[in-house]
Amino acid sequence: MWRPWGKTPTRIHDTSASPPLFSCSSFKDVVSLCADDSSSPNLAACASASASAKKSLAVFHRVRVSNSTLRAWSTRSPPLLEEPPPPPPPQSICIPGAEKRVVLYFTSLRVVRSTFEDCRAVRSILRSFRVPIDERDLSMDSSFLAELQQILGRRKLTLPRVFIGGRYVGGAEEVRQLHEAGELKKFVEGLPAAEPGVCDSCGGYSFVLCNECNGSHKLYSEKAGFKCCTACNENGLIRCPCCSWSPI
Repeated sequence: MWRPWGKTPTRIHDTSASPPLFSCSSFKDVVSLCADDSSSPNLAACASASASAKKSLAVFHRVRVSNSTLRAWSTRSPPLLEEPPPPPPPQSICIPGAEKRVVLYFTSLRVVRSTFEDCRAVRSILRSFRVPIDERDLSMDSSFLAELQQILGRRKLTLPRVFIGGRYVGGAEEVRQLHEAGELKKFVEGLPAAEPGVCDSCGGYSFVLCNECNGSHKLYSEKAGFKCCTACNENGLIRCPCCSWSPI
């Protein structure tokens, strides 16, 4: 059982015999004591030394990380520049009898804008070399389409199509790549120079009105009535006899 409180005096350690380490009468004295201890010269020196050591370690760590990063970058191989792909070689498709000129199948109609722009760009590139060009406009004569389909062996075709020296070169993309690579000039080096000026008969259009039907594409006879002219195309035009090449 517990002893009753107050009958037996509780003995407390007597500190009166030894001198007190410190004495404080209130909490404010504790605060002032801590402040005095922290402001002592020895503690301040230790604190500043510790802070400078930490700062030195941080700076050393940053320098080491920077050196390792620079060393890793210096050992990397420089990035390789991507070279444009070489132009595709011309296919082994030839037009007999066209060894001394350029044959261009194109259209002058603006029905499809991208096709028209490709045809115009290719014509401009080829004309800059000043060589003979046999321009075959499919919008002026539909027989050129059947002719091109027979040569390439395909029904569906995109324009333009270029033959140089009787050999098939390709379409707009192939001509652009060869021109940018400087290879197109080598293809036309063996061709003769084109005659300057524009044809007086057709004005550079390569077509004139048919002499048989005067451009109507219809002929009349008393026995058979009207019939289609066989000397011209569906537009009543024939190729200019002065500047156009003979058909293949």
